[in-house]
Amino acid sequence: MNTSATLEQLKDLKLQGMTRSYEAILQLPVNQHPEGHALIAHLAEAERQSRTQYKTQLYLKLSKLRYAGSLEEISYNAARNLPKEQILQLADCSFIDRSENILISGATGAGKSFLACALGNQACVMGYKTLYLNLNRFTEKIMIAKLDGSFVKLLNQLEKVSLLILDDFGLAPMDQNTRLALLQILEDRYNKKSVVMASQLPINKWHEYIAEPTLADAIMDRLMANAHRFELKGESLRKKSLKNSSEKH
Repeated sequence: MNTSATLEQLKDLKLQGMTRSYEAILQLPVNQHPEGHALIAHLAEAERQSRTQYKTQLYLKLSKLRYAGSLEEISYNAARNLPKEQILQLADCSFIDRSENILISGATGAGKSFLACALGNQACVMGYKTLYLNLNRFTEKIMIAKLDGSFVKLLNQLEKVSLLILDDFGLAPMDQNTRLALLQILEDRYNKKSVVMASQLPINKWHEYIAEPTLADAIMDRLMANAHRFELKGESLRKKSLKNSSEKH
């Protein structure tokens, strides 16, 4: 058996998982090599895991997440108004399959963006295409797309994303183009895909922030349908971190 030729063939076929696994097996004593069906099963599983890992890393890269945090890193306690059980129910990302939205509010430093990104990270791990945009970046994309005639292309790109994260909602006044674009995107995603929206404004103030009553009604109707709500409380995590750091010194 020419193992070198087999390795070259696996590399030519770009079966990276199989290649690495087969190389590892060849390093073992001959009497420890798996045989027949066991060897094939072992190599197939190695290739599957390799492709899953590659897909996850690609989705994480394309997601542009602001933070690389995970659900395991979140601080759960009553003071933050963030029940661990409620988050763990979302960990399998079946909320995306059900086209449910997640709305997050809280003061500066409450951990809104981190929670949104942790949910986005989990979605990538579970095999869902994800995209993170803060509202300034979102508005900028809309403005450029309107100017160069690529707005429909932008809408089509966003529609292909399973989970869209819009952060910093409410930091700057919303113009009419942004209102109309947001409504169009939410309409495209309604009962099909999911949105995570994070804002310093309490959720009951979002309608007022959007300002134009008719569009605000339509936007909030699509956001609130089948939505999970998290209204974070407590001391700023940034201030708390700085305080703990200064105390140590």
